[in-house]
Amino acid sequence: MGSLLNTKRLSRIFISLCEIDSPARSEQKLAQHILSFFQQTKSVEFYEDDSASVTGSDTGNIIIRFPGNNPHRDPIFFNCHLDVISPCIGVKVGWDGKDTFFSNGETVLGADDKAGIAILLEVLLTTLENNLQYAPVELLFTTCEEIGLLGAKAFSPSSLRGYYGYALDSTGVDNVITGAPAANYIIAEIQGKASHAGLHPNNGINAIQLASKAITKLPLGQLDDQSTANIGIISGGTATNIIPDFVQIKGEIRSHSLTRLHRYLDQFKSVFFDTVTSWQDPHYLLDSRPTMSFQSPEQYPLMSLPENSEVIQLAKTAGITLSRPLHFGRAGGGSDANFLNHKGIPTAILGIGMDHVHSTSEQIRLSDMSRTAELVLSILTS
Repeated sequence: MGSLLNTKRLSRIFISLCEIDSPARSEQKLAQHILSFFQQTKSVEFYEDDSASVTGSDTGNIIIRFPGNNPHRDPIFFNCHLDVISPCIGVKVGWDGKDTFFSNGETVLGADDKAGIAILLEVLLTTLENNLQYAPVELLFTTCEEIGLLGAKAFSPSSLRGYYGYALDSTGVDNVITGAPAANYIIAEIQGKASHAGLHPNNGINAIQLASKAITKLPLGQLDDQSTANIGIISGGTATNIIPDFVQIKGEIRSHSLTRLHRYLDQFKSVFFDTVTSWQDPHYLLDSRPTMSFQSPEQYPLMSLPENSEVIQLAKTAGITLSRPLHFGRAGGGSDANFLNHKGIPTAILGIGMDHVHSTSEQIRLSDMSRTAELVLSILTS
């Protein structure tokens, strides 16, 4: 079945997608290019939701619906995101002459997630050209994934007819992601007291110093076999000769266990609170004390698919059809699939072969894209 795929066309489609600028909130041009592949195809429906009013994008999430011709199959869907992480303006796709696409070193390549889009377009074109029997299927293209999964977050599940589906948005090949962590942001703010560091060094309360003391007490990195934590941004101070009266600390905690996630969030909050409230004026000169606030808004919800779920069993069947062992496991990051699962739409994640993502060293092999396309075709037509 895989021999039906047109790898030269897949290559051309991928390059054309990558060389269309599509930073978050500017995905409309790419969306229109994708729609153009099926504008003349009979019985295909196009739908754009109203998520742009929430995300700020110049387009909503896009759905392309294909009716299918196998009455014994449940409707399914595939998902990719339209936007690309920066720097992504003026991408020029390099080719090593053998198997690998790469960026020119000044921008990302955009394989995340345009390799997934190219795979879906090639699979549907192949299916229609060869009159294959296939399930009713929708292609869901979301916006603003790279800036907080905003398109998926704003997506209404009532817009989908598919019972379950697959997000093409992970590294490796023959990988099926069945679980991904929940994540919460950490935003701690400490208010101290400003003073001239040279003239009145004892009249201030150094907010950055308090933050530093708190951070040294925090567990960071790999917290346990299911959880991680990081402090990534510290902002504060106005001048080297002014004792800083304010600092903001931003980070995150991720976990595959909601119980552990909330326990660590409580622990982090307590560390900041205890550090600030235990402050003592060493010179007994001040009548004020430092204060703090702590917020931990949700970044994305937990994703966990049971092994016996239909979406996992279908992937297994497709792998067996190809005589190909698939690797099932959990990932450490979030994707559109986190929100789709949270909204009651079972969604597994497929690895598509992209490598060194979110960097100007990003690359992908055409052979890996073709291999993933074979799997997607098998899922669609099994």
